[in-house]
Amino acid sequence: MIEPNNSTLSIGQQCRLLSISRSSFYYKPKGETEQNLGLMRRIDEQFLEKPFFGVRQMTWHLRNDGNLVNEKRIRRLMRLMGLMPIYQKPNTSRPAKGHKTYPYLLRGLRVERPNQVWCSDITYLPMRSGFL
Repeated sequence: MIEPNNSTLSIGQQCRLLSISRSSFYYKPKGETEQNLGLMRRIDEQFLEKPFFGVRQMTWHLRNDGNLVNEKRIRRLMRLMGLMPIYQKPNTSRPAKGHKTYPYLLRGLRVERPNQVWCSDITYLPMRSGFL
């Protein structure tokens, strides 16, 4: 987009026209270090073997192999590699088979006076001997 050899517009003017800063034009990304590339290779090998390993299990596995890593680094590298563990996700949107769907009884009802409609809240309060 920006032509450094343009004789009519300087680089600064071209950057202003494109609404980008000049520093972002000159910025060259560093890339990953050799250590991170080695970790990414190990993560990929382990993930192919056990695709259900998430960040915590992968961190634990790499620590057992003698690598000094933390969860934040492994999370960043797995996100960079596009790895997502395979696991059973909750499916709370679909009703169970045979589950009765109750109709909404207040549809079309105009609430015009106090105590015409009541509501209850089901809240679990943790107690020492269970829930209340």
